[in-house]
Amino acid sequence: MPSETHPLRKLGFLTIGLFDGDDPRPGHESTLRVLELGEQLGFDSAWVRHRHLQYGISSPVAVLAAATQRTSRIELGTAVIPLGWENPLRLAEDLATVDVLSGGRLNPGVSVSPPTHYEDVRGALYPDTGDREDFGYHRVSRLLSLVRGEPAATFSGVEGIETFSGRVQPHSPGLAGRLWYGGASTRSASWTGQAGMNYLTSSVVRAEEGSTDFEKIQLSHVRAFRSHHPDGARARVSQGLVVIPTDSATAEQRAKYEDYAAQRLPRTKTPQGPGGLLFSRDYVGTSAEIAEQLYRHAAFREIDEVAFALPFTFEHEDYVQILTDLATRLGPELGWKPAS
Repeated sequence: MPSETHPLRKLGFLTIGLFDGDDPRPGHESTLRVLELGEQLGFDSAWVRHRHLQYGISSPVAVLAAATQRTSRIELGTAVIPLGWENPLRLAEDLATVDVLSGGRLNPGVSVSPPTHYEDVRGALYPDTGDREDFGYHRVSRLLSLVRGEPAATFSGVEGIETFSGRVQPHSPGLAGRLWYGGASTRSASWTGQAGMNYLTSSVVRAEEGSTDFEKIQLSHVRAFRSHHPDGARARVSQGLVVIPTDSATAEQRAKYEDYAAQRLPRTKTPQGPGGLLFSRDYVGTSAEIAEQLYRHAAFREIDEVAFALPFTFEHEDYVQILTDLATRLGPELGWKPAS
């Protein structure tokens, strides 16, 4: 339990990186400035979301490659790359390259399922193999094995003036230990533990066994993951709730944040959609108020690292205020100390 004797160990944040479709550069630049600010404030990690065919980051690996050249310490993560859109071999090459550029700071988070609106995008994504693609956990296993340096080809050696490797190059030895799976069900939590990966749990879970208690469901996932992981209670879990401290916010910002949370509150009452998704409420208030609420949160009490999610639609100055309060107010309330 995070407390005075067992404080929050790692504080991170997650951003979606919105941009204008007619002028995308300013949005991408804003995202990079937010990541730079996170490092300056002492955050342990900064994560970017992944959105295909939308006006959010479509290539987080490319964005984080740029971020490696503008930061020197903060860990950089993806939450999460949907592997249904990816070739595991090519992705393994990209991840290893960025990890080398970062000096070993990359934390790739992934998940599996068929691509969103698959019938609409299949002709462009998999025109020849769409009916045969495997969108299950095997896709993650392939990525894991390739990142670990297991064989990617049956040939290696010299051919003429070229030298070929039998495994993905570059190889980054520590990267496999920093792979995360983003899960929302007992099945995914258990599989992640068995695979020996780290576990990302967010503000969305599947309503299981008739329960609509978000905290209890999320807690059960954390415990299922650790019960199947070789490291047991020491296995890494990161929690990604939407947390908006208002300590230094203007009156206008506070009103906007409270309205944002109020509009999203109805979806927390009952499972949503055919997948039975259950959403956490957003946490808005002073750092002291939020800390008190988190200390009562069943799942939060069993983790010691977080990547609090920034709301999708706010302005750059709002993110500056929220991140500053997270690092200088809420973090210390939870016993966290900034990295240096």
